Amino acid sequence: MLKLRKQIDLLFEKAGNIIYDHKLLIVFVLLIIIGLLSSQLPGIKFDTSTEGFLHKHDPTLKIYDQFKNQFGRDEIIIIAIKSEEVFSEKFIKKLKLLHDRLENEVPYLTNINSLINIRNVYGLEDELIVEDLLEDFAEKKINYPDLKKKVLSNPLYQNLIISEDGTFTTIVIETQAYQSIPGDVDEEDLLSLFAEPTINKKEKPQQVDNKIYLSDMQNSEIVDSIKKIIVDFDSKNFSVLLAGTPVMADTLKRLMLSDMRIFTALCMLVIILFLVLIFKRFTGVFLPLIVVISTLLSVFGLMAITGFPIQLPTQILPSFLLVVGVGASVHILAIFYHNLHHNLNKKDAVIMALKHSGPAIVMTSLTTAAGLFSFSTSDIAPVSSLGIFGGIGVIISLIFTIFFLPALIAILPIKQKTSHKSKKLIMDKVLLFFVHFTFNHYKKIIFVSSVIIFISFIFLFNVNFAHNPISWLPDSADLKINTYQIDKNLKGSVTVEVIIDTEKKDGIKEPELLKKIDSFSNSIKNYQSGELFVGNISTINIMIKEINQALNENNPDFYKIPHDRYLIAQELFLFESSGSDDLEKIVDSDYQMTKITIKVPMLDALSYVDFINFIEQKLEENFGNLIKIQVTGFIPLLARTLYTVVTSTARSYIIAFIVITIMMILLIGRIGIGLLSMIPNLLPVLFALSIMGIFGINLDMFVMLVGCIAIGLAVDDTIHFMHNFRKYYSKTKDVKDAIKETLLSTGRAMLTTSVVLSSGFFIFMLASMKNLFNFGMLTGIAIIVALLADFLLAPSLLMWIYQKNTQS
Repeated sequence: MLKLRKQIDLLFEKAGNIIYDHKLLIVFVLLIIIGLLSSQLPGIKFDTSTEGFLHKHDPTLKIYDQFKNQFGRDEIIIIAIKSEEVFSEKFIKKLKLLHDRLENEVPYLTNINSLINIRNVYGLEDELIVEDLLEDFAEKKINYPDLKKKVLSNPLYQNLIISEDGTFTTIVIETQAYQSIPGDVDEEDLLSLFAEPTINKKEKPQQVDNKIYLSDMQNSEIVDSIKKIIVDFDSKNFSVLLAGTPVMADTLKRLMLSDMRIFTALCMLVIILFLVLIFKRFTGVFLPLIVVISTLLSVFGLMAITGFPIQLPTQILPSFLLVVGVGASVHILAIFYHNLHHNLNKKDAVIMALKHSGPAIVMTSLTTAAGLFSFSTSDIAPVSSLGIFGGIGVIISLIFTIFFLPALIAILPIKQKTSHKSKKLIMDKVLLFFVHFTFNHYKKIIFVSSVIIFISFIFLFNVNFAHNPISWLPDSADLKINTYQIDKNLKGSVTVEVIIDTEKKDGIKEPELLKKIDSFSNSIKNYQSGELFVGNISTINIMIKEINQALNENNPDFYKIPHDRYLIAQELFLFESSGSDDLEKIVDSDYQMTKITIKVPMLDALSYVDFINFIEQKLEENFGNLIKIQVTGFIPLLARTLYTVVTSTARSYIIAFIVITIMMILLIGRIGIGLLSMIPNLLPVLFALSIMGIFGINLDMFVMLVGCIAIGLAVDDTIHFMHNFRKYYSKTKDVKDAIKETLLSTGRAMLTTSVVLSSGFFIFMLASMKNLFNFGMLTGIAIIVALLADFLLAPSLLMWIYQKNTQS
């Protein structure tokens, strides 16, 4: 083992000579590569859709795609208007103006429904009339009290277009599920050349073989156009509320990008300030930033080339790569400046820095990359992307640290500087405190650490999995307030979709099947569990009952499903002949398939799991195995996403832990020490989880990824510590001297890195979004605990092992 270590040191010594002698060539080649990758950045895409969390081959997503292909997009935009005068001429006129502007000005629109044009079915002298509720209302004399009574008593309108108390009404906007034109969706100028007229309610989006979802940019275009319109109408007795999942996706994207941009910049600023205070050199600040920025440009350039979008979880990549890049650079620079202060010439100082820290940096990078690559198997697409590009980023950062950084040091004019004795004295005192404290209390440290781990495991069971993006928003956010208002007063803002497939033409026209749909609807309409309830159920049965009543002199006694299949077919034919397109929104052209839409409030994804199971149970009870039934839509997709996150990420963390443990054993060379070295790596993750359990912080998709950074930094510091400990122990054969020398050398860089990075992440606690606050707080805490574990627990374990071996 000692011979191998000497060969590795010799290899890095030779590499240092080559890099220094060919510095200009290395910098030139790497700058060309960075430039080429950076040139691809304009092609980077963003994806905040729920569909984007699942891989294209996921069965749940395939069912959802089939649903959207047949019935269109289920994610609706809701414009709710609150007024005490909904049923008045003044209000209706204003509503009409708003409705018309939305219909004419909102892009990618396929359908719009409000009191103005909601379906109104009635019979007149044996003729079926299907018209808009307030068609040509300006030319007619309307009895508004009668209108109110009619609207409030119609099952079709309740909690869909009008609230139960009549003080809220809505405009429901449906947009295209897919783009009309294939190609690069993010090039606005290119799209404008081929843009088609806005699609109105009578038109359908053009279908293409290789369908592409509406992009984030197009979704933002829709939301922006609506916001510009409604601001002209919002007033005291016409209070306009905007909500819906497309609005949520747009709001999250804007806030996340804004907050991440601001606080990543602030994080960088804090890191710069600390690097200035620690190194007091321009190069001590400039060089780590060059390594980090070059890594980020290269990684995101690769993402653009390969077509991987930036999604909510992958937005931690800059922060993660910041940890890796700065940490490795500080280790090299700390040793380089130390050697330079001790009168070595610049070339020898560079070579010695690579020889001292290079092997440990390679080991930490390979271990961290291996752990990240284990996430590439995740069933969650962005987590898989994070694993792939996080691992690639670590390797790129390693290349830049080993080759680019020394070459830049060789080129830049860096002179010897008078040693800052006061700073050195303070850091030495801090490090020596940890040394002596460990020597005197190592058994107590092990005992206290064991207690902390035990308590952490207890609080670990208090941590709840959750995924509710609305909860991330500040309490003052309009979308959050609007969504809660709409959920309360209109009984829901999102839907669960059930596809009924009879697998035969005209199967939907069977009276027995329609009765089963009625029975199913009745069995779930009163469902309530906590905050979850059913607000509205829309089925083809409502339409058939309306037609049947209308054709029987509008007699309410005939608001029911006819017993005769032929009569049902005739009634549906008459409805089709009326010119209304409402039927094609809920059945296919062969009457083989229909959908049931169940309206529910926007809650945590975990809340829907039992509800979906309940729905599937009632479907089984009512339909058995006679027909094909699938539960789909945004909500089941959200629930499936959360379930997949929990199982997939847990599996990925287990794989990462096993891979890192094996690599630690191989790198350290002893099974016992390799296994024990994983305890300091686990402690920061367990401690962060216990903080979550104590303070009720939910483990959502974003917070779950804090572990990536915690494990990454903990493993890096542990490897640096163990690598140098083994080096010094092989020379002295004295465990205390080896620990002391390790902390006084490598410990400097570890302390510097941890202080700098934890301060940078704590800045995120100023963010407006709660998930970013939690991310910054937990990551900062994990970094500090990781440092304490390596300064106290790791040396204590080594003291215990080696003294035990000595005694035996």
